[in-house]
Amino acid sequence: METNILLENGTNELEVLEFTLKGNHYGINVAKIREILSYREVTPIPNAHPYVEGIFMPRDEMITVISLRRCLDMEEEPGKGLFIITNFNKLNIAFHVDEVIGIHRVSWADIIKPDSTVNSKDQGVSTGVIKLDNKLVVILDFEKIVTDISPETGLKVSDLEEMEDRSRVNAPIVIAEDSPLLSKLITDCLKKSGYTNLNVNMNGQEAWNKLVQYKEEGTLRDHCHCVITDIEMPLMDGHRLTKLIKSDDEMKDIPVIIFSSLVNEEMRRKGESLGADAQLTKPEIGHLVEAIDRLIK
Repeated sequence: METNILLENGTNELEVLEFTLKGNHYGINVAKIREILSYREVTPIPNAHPYVEGIFMPRDEMITVISLRRCLDMEEEPGKGLFIITNFNKLNIAFHVDEVIGIHRVSWADIIKPDSTVNSKDQGVSTGVIKLDNKLVVILDFEKIVTDISPETGLKVSDLEEMEDRSRVNAPIVIAEDSPLLSKLITDCLKKSGYTNLNVNMNGQEAWNKLVQYKEEGTLRDHCHCVITDIEMPLMDGHRLTKLIKSDDEMKDIPVIIFSSLVNEEMRRKGESLGADAQLTKPEIGHLVEAIDRLIK
């Protein structure tokens, strides 16, 4: 699935595919989608996670099917619906949904972040809510769903075990990551590898405001030697943040590392065109430390 939005750079926009589950409306970033297929029979896997329906093999490629109805504790309707085939964190996963409504082009600034009453950091599976045509569309956290099923598809903290004896590095790092859980995991890993001077922000807009403040105060280099940013964030996404930094004469030499589940071939080209100094997928936490070491030195 290709859309024009993937060819544009730093617009702070995305395309959302709207779909339904038991009459409720949900969304997924089109950049995560490879294709959409009609429902077909799957082969159940013994002792699989309860969310996993089974596997199937379109074009001789084995793909795991996850039931979103099961994830959201809804009664199932076997044999109906569609498969949304996704690609993120270097994985191809099919999500079983009821019906696809259409694609909407929206700004990250229009996505409302759920508060803690809706989305606790450990249990919530929503990354945002959009109001479309007088209805609310909930953007689901597909990364968390997959990580809950298979933790090793998320941050591989085990890659950092050999870094425990590293000396402390006081270089200040600005981080933009909207997931509280991932933010904590990233900061814990960086601290374990010696980077302790961390400035954590919940989205690109918050990080950009900090950088502008430091620039106006004349303390930019004292507060930021490197920026690590996710791509998908409300208010301002990581690509827009990268474009703003690399377009500013005083900031453009600050290394920017895009650390996101969306780093595929297409998105890598987009990041390169915006001037990103490194791009890594979420499981590559060990390589993230290596990239920081190289860029800061």
